Amino acid sequence: MLSKNDEKVLEAISEGDSDPQSIADKLGMKVEAVRASADALGEQDLIKVTKSVAEIVSLTEEGTKYAKEGLPERNLLQSLGSGKPISELKDPALKIGLGWLRKKNWATIQGGVIKPLDSATMGLDEVMLQDLLAGAKNIADLHKKSLADLKSRALVASSKSKEWRYVITGSGRSLAESNKKYSESSTAFGYSNISYLEKVTSEVIKNGIWDGKYVTIDGNRYEFRPYDVTLAADRIIPGKKHPYQRLIDFMREIMLEMGFVEIKGQIVQSSFWNFDALFQPQDHPAREMQDTFYLDSLADIPDYSRVKEMHECGGAGSAGWGGCWKPEVARQEVLRTHTTGVTIKYLAEHPEPPVKAFGIDRVYRREAIDATHTPEFEQLEGIVMDRDVTFSHLLGILKEFYAKMGFEEVRFRPGYFPYTEPSVEPEVFIEGLGWVELGGAGVFRKEVTAPFGIEHPVLAWGLGVSRVAMLKLGLKDLRLLYQSDIEWLRETPVSIKL
Repeated sequence: MLSKNDEKVLEAISEGDSDPQSIADKLGMKVEAVRASADALGEQDLIKVTKSVAEIVSLTEEGTKYAKEGLPERNLLQSLGSGKPISELKDPALKIGLGWLRKKNWATIQGGVIKPLDSATMGLDEVMLQDLLAGAKNIADLHKKSLADLKSRALVASSKSKEWRYVITGSGRSLAESNKKYSESSTAFGYSNISYLEKVTSEVIKNGIWDGKYVTIDGNRYEFRPYDVTLAADRIIPGKKHPYQRLIDFMREIMLEMGFVEIKGQIVQSSFWNFDALFQPQDHPAREMQDTFYLDSLADIPDYSRVKEMHECGGAGSAGWGGCWKPEVARQEVLRTHTTGVTIKYLAEHPEPPVKAFGIDRVYRREAIDATHTPEFEQLEGIVMDRDVTFSHLLGILKEFYAKMGFEEVRFRPGYFPYTEPSVEPEVFIEGLGWVELGGAGVFRKEVTAPFGIEHPVLAWGLGVSRVAMLKLGLKDLRLLYQSDIEWLRETPVSIKL
């Protein structure tokens, strides 16, 4: 059974209307309602629905100007006469056309003089500009090479639009004719309008006029519209939080439940906090341009005398790095390469125990973009500073954290990191992948903590959040986390098994 709107749309299509906008204009309906009815008719094989994407090309503001006034090379050519020295070209608008003048072989340059040739017939690009001035065109109707030239000059722009076309089927035409005859015969019997009753009102029920196949209300005859409860319902696509953000929020909740305080820091950091405070020598490879984004600015840094002394002469059982530590190098600003610079700054401001803090933030490194690398990504970092905490406490905290993340099997193997000693790399067991390394951890070296008056052990660890996300979401390409792939976002379950 068809609704009243479906019948109207079917009749319009049977009369030759083929696109939703013309049908909507004819029937006084919204175009969205026409599409909905047409889709319903298509499901019943009463019409054929063809959907396509058309790319439409139109002039930009500059393209419109040139379409009216002529291209720069054409105007330049007309100003040359028999020839003109390049030095006499003062108008910037004419200078723009010089390269295209030579490319189109409309002129030559000899001894600094531009001389016109006899081949300056109207080009296809000029013809296309005139055509587009009259109105936007489908890309399929335009010359590809000329269109590419105009696009490279930003004289045209393209946009994509969806198009619907409807063609009535044999069964659809039979039904439309039947409906028309039925409507005409009903009118002859005194009924001004016969259609389906879309909604049963309380008035219909109270008056008892609902009993039977037809209902007459105010001289109009209605038939109850049947409903097929076995038909599939329309797909509902709700708004939801991005899967990656849900994972980050989940990790944040774990850290807060474990009694940690969240800390934040600036994206732009001085090299002092990003490198020097962590006892990385000023000639360390990590500071090179291929790893770090440097900015053309200098930062203010705190009293650096004790850090300088630690680097040059050592202390706390260390011999230092020797050489000459330079404050101007420490003042260079960078996009933070890790969140540890934020951590050590927080510790320097809170040197008394207990300290139990974490951060989840984005960091930046000069990486080639591929399936497993991006130049910006998120890190989670946690620290514990207190009296008498040990390396064993660190392993216990890590095991608890990964267990809350849903990793049942955790192991540790020795590792090396520039500012922790001893150091470990936590690994978790993933079915089908085996043991996977998920970050690094250790106890801050005294060379890091001593210059800031920190007298107690600092346990620290960090992990790449995006790596965890790839494992949890079953991804093989890290770039999906940052791209707006609407289908992937829709298909990813709201509840992620963690």
